[in-house]
Amino acid sequence: MENPVTQANFARILKGFQAFGNVAEEDIQIGVTPKEVIYQEDKVTLYRYVPETEPSQRIPLLIVYALVNRPYIVDLQEGRSLVANLLKLGLDVYLIDWGYASRADRWLTLDDYINGYLKNCVDVLCDRLKCDRINLLGICQGGTFSLCYSALHPQKVKTLITMVTPVDFHVGGGLLNLWGGSTLGTQAFDVDLLVDAFGNIPGEFLNSEFIMLKPFQLGFEKYLNLWDMAEDEDKLLNFLRMEKWIFDSPDQPGEAYRQFIKDLFQENKLIQGKFEVGGQIINLRDIHIPVFNICAEYDHLVPPQSSKALEHYIGSQDYTIRSFSTGHIGIYVSSKVQKDLPRAIADWLKDRNEIIDVMPG
Repeated sequence: MENPVTQANFARILKGFQAFGNVAEEDIQIGVTPKEVIYQEDKVTLYRYVPETEPSQRIPLLIVYALVNRPYIVDLQEGRSLVANLLKLGLDVYLIDWGYASRADRWLTLDDYINGYLKNCVDVLCDRLKCDRINLLGICQGGTFSLCYSALHPQKVKTLITMVTPVDFHVGGGLLNLWGGSTLGTQAFDVDLLVDAFGNIPGEFLNSEFIMLKPFQLGFEKYLNLWDMAEDEDKLLNFLRMEKWIFDSPDQPGEAYRQFIKDLFQENKLIQGKFEVGGQIINLRDIHIPVFNICAEYDHLVPPQSSKALEHYIGSQDYTIRSFSTGHIGIYVSSKVQKDLPRAIADWLKDRNEIIDVMPG
């Protein structure tokens, strides 16, 4: 007599395979909010997200994401989109998409990204909107870029929001240990050898490193209940959207990667006032604008203590910090976080920006 449990499990597995087979690539919709191209330079595109109603805050908000992975995580799907929620609260939202690096970008430096592309995007926004300054929202590595830009070009930034942003690279944990935030990491990771061998750092290589941080959870555990999703199309599509984003990893320009790892992860120059971009020293004490620092308490990539260190190194007297009980990815896509985070950002900006009187209807 056959084991009924085995029969049930086998039937469930077959149903799971069938469900996956019925999902086409075009069914996995990402980046749900309409947007328009404002400016393009090389691989970089500046987008404006199209609001349903006229923004109530005059000064635009520019989102600067990391070079690693794709920025559509902030607009992954309807109902859990940071961008869509910010638009509903009256913000005028723009985003820099760094694109996919090719061999032609092998020699791009951090100066090219911060004093080149980022600066040019800010200038385009200011010219387009006839404003002197913008609001800047930097996420992860993009937050580090935004700190550097704000220190070098304070006249261009009205307020700065940093989200899950590494500042002190030697607090330990997460990528900080893997890439050099400890003595072991510094000795074990030869970034010069890696860049000289690869040129650009393959996105697949970086993905394997991220999975190594939590090999069981990220490489196995999350797939255990996959077959149960076969009976719930929404859950299945949600899972596949995340998988698509996780493995959509651009290659990293070799020279920019080399400098970021050596100067920050390994030598921790940012908080020492020794980090140099384009021949200029980045001094965080030069940041006197209002700063809103957003952390994730269970962040396995950027430990919260690395982000919280910002308070001790900036010159601003208007500093706000807010922590959310989630992880590095949950800060963007958690439905619970999305109930509070966009409102927290909008209210904080409202207190520090000029509001446009918008007639109802």
